[in-house]
Amino acid sequence: MARTIQTIKSDITTPFMANDVLAGIYGYQPSSSFEANFSTVSLENILFDIFALAVFLFEQMHDQHKFEVTNMLANQKAGTLPWYRTMALRFLWGFDLVTDSDIFITAGATPEQIEAARIVKYSAVNEATESSRIIIKIAGETNGILSPITEPQKESFEAYLNEVRFAGDKITVINFLPDKLFLALQIKRDPLVLNANGMSILNGNYPVNEALQEFMKELPFNGELILLHLIDKLQLVPGVIIPTLLMAESSWINPSDGGYGDPQPITISKIPESGYFEIDNYNGISYVV
Repeated sequence: MARTIQTIKSDITTPFMANDVLAGIYGYQPSSSFEANFSTVSLENILFDIFALAVFLFEQMHDQHKFEVTNMLANQKAGTLPWYRTMALRFLWGFDLVTDSDIFITAGATPEQIEAARIVKYSAVNEATESSRIIIKIAGETNGILSPITEPQKESFEAYLNEVRFAGDKITVINFLPDKLFLALQIKRDPLVLNANGMSILNGNYPVNEALQEFMKELPFNGELILLHLIDKLQLVPGVIIPTLLMAESSWINPSDGGYGDPQPITISKIPESGYFEIDNYNGISYVV
């Protein structure tokens, strides 16, 4: 776990204060604290603040570099789950592969054509718990909103996976419409800021609805929806005094008939079956004073 700036500064000042020679020069007791002997505007304090910040930034860069290298190596190791995710995101619709390889033939294509062919914008890969099978969840984008790729695109994507997969690996592709999220919320509002319908008196928008939309966008693909974090998001909305979650449910596509199943309760958290959520509507939000 990365050290905080204050921890780093303490690690520097503790041996400084324990040094008998420095104690004699400055006239402090070796057992006393740095803060009790040096003011915040003293030269010593300013120097230690600078040193601590420099070390903190160096450690942050080191940790980020380590994460990036580890992540890159995991994605490049063939046959692993991260590798399959990388392969999914590399898919180019309409392009053929070099024989016996996972490299697309893009000679003669413009950068715009290649970018347009990257129809899989999001992917998550897991192993099925009940069988030896790899589950690849994918989604594209329509007007900047997560959505399934089309059936012809999925057919081509599955043919591509069949070419690049490791022998013996069984793969299931999940390319569903988003899980529906149903919420019932009671918002204790500030009547000086929000009206009885939750509209901002000043701006004419609906801040709670917008905060929920932002929360959905902030969730990583196939990320865990944590109800406590959703409430934390609403507590930051201007005009919201106390947000109370009365009910949370979700429903997802039933592969057997292609329709949504019955909504199921969410108690603490939920990972979407499709990889992403869509709030069904905002009719379950009520406002009280």
